[in-house]
Amino acid sequence: MKKILLPTDFSDNSWNAIKYALQYFKDVECHFTLINTYTPIIYQVEYMEIGSAQFGLIDAMKESSNEGLKTIMTKIEKEFKNPKHSFSQVSSFNTLTAEINEQTSGSDIDYVVMGTKGATGAAEILFGSNTMHVIKNAKSPVLAIPSDFSFEKPLEVLFPSDYNLEFQKEHIQPILDVAKTFHSRVNIMNASFGYDLSEFQEANKKILEEFFKDTAHIFHSVSNHTVEDAIASFQLKHRINLLVMMNNKHSFFENLFFRSTINHIGFHLNIPFLVIPSKISK
Repeated sequence: MKKILLPTDFSDNSWNAIKYALQYFKDVECHFTLINTYTPIIYQVEYMEIGSAQFGLIDAMKESSNEGLKTIMTKIEKEFKNPKHSFSQVSSFNTLTAEINEQTSGSDIDYVVMGTKGATGAAEILFGSNTMHVIKNAKSPVLAIPSDFSFEKPLEVLFPSDYNLEFQKEHIQPILDVAKTFHSRVNIMNASFGYDLSEFQEANKKILEEFFKDTAHIFHSVSNHTVEDAIASFQLKHRINLLVMMNNKHSFFENLFFRSTINHIGFHLNIPFLVIPSKISK
């Protein structure tokens, strides 16, 4: 049984991600945990000394959180009732990132599925800071869903890689699961400025070939393109339904997503995005 966290702030954006998850895992035995976190907008330890007024605010927020989770459960039971799916709810006085870290550290959580805010304006703000903090720190794969994306089967999966990671089964298993469930084709893409792969990279590419030997897949080599440009160009030419990337420290992924502010990125992404940590807690 898959164990999946569904963070929600009760927005349309987070409900859209929940709907995606329920359809993505429609044929899989799953236990979903709905999570809502709350803290006062201004919260410092010394404020707790004020006493009952502060505690009253916290009680009100807790009640609102619990009511919101009940409302979502009612919607799920009405629209997506599924005997393969079970649910629990967590209402926590915590930050979202800290709560997800606690839930995924040393546990057997398979996925975190959450919404993004979509790219807006010239700055190409792709994700809210919460989503990017979760992606950066989570010990489990994170599936991020753009706010305006309606579910479609991920028949074409794009997996860019610099082949600088010694791939393990737990890295590739989420991609194999997608391919098996939806009969997907995996497009493994390496972008460079014309240099040859090192022996280390060639060895890691061979590891991937072995992992994907029973799965429909194609290797693509793109020269004289940045990773951002290569992904954008590939999306235009192919009907990609899911982008998968490995969050490997000191890799092109980290450079791509965290070289500037936490929630700015150099290309517009409008499809679901699965991020697999290089170290998975199991």
